[in-house]
Amino acid sequence: MSDLRLSKMFMTQLSGLLKRISEKEEFAIEDAGRLLSQSFLGEGSIYMKGFDEMAAIEIEALYGAEVLSSIKRWTEGAPLTEADRVLVAARFSDDPNALQLARQLQANGIPFAAIASKKEEPGIEELADVFIDLRLIKGLLPDDKGGRAGFPSSIAGLYVYFLIKMTIEEIAAEYED
Repeated sequence: MSDLRLSKMFMTQLSGLLKRISEKEEFAIEDAGRLLSQSFLGEGSIYMKGFDEMAAIEIEALYGAEVLSSIKRWTEGAPLTEADRVLVAARFSDDPNALQLARQLQANGIPFAAIASKKEEPGIEELADVFIDLRLIKGLLPDDKGGRAGFPSSIAGLYVYFLIKMTIEEIAAEYED
């Protein structure tokens, strides 16, 4: 298969994935933006934690061209208060590290939103105040061995992050007027 054909196939599948996320997770994305906006309205901060490749979201939020104000990287022992909010991102909803953080946040009464692809077994979606399903369980393209390749979880996560960020900025603008 030519590189150009692969590129077109991947782009088609990726566009379809992003469109599905946009359509099916629209309300969850808006709810996540509202939840996270509560942090700056209550003089708190938004903490981010991305596990594995989803750290790309964290890096974008902290160091990207359009940094979200009042954003901080979550680290073990971060001094969270009830005014703070957290955005957790993982490849799958059953990620053990994301689940550990989710349980800790829930136990301490810290509201949080989660971004991940939902698996069959219950996971972080059961603990999060808002859950956004990336709907990506396998690669987008069939490979020569009967499997699937092209698993763009970080691209999908970044797409969702930017939609959340724009929602937060829209809410902030309304409160500034």
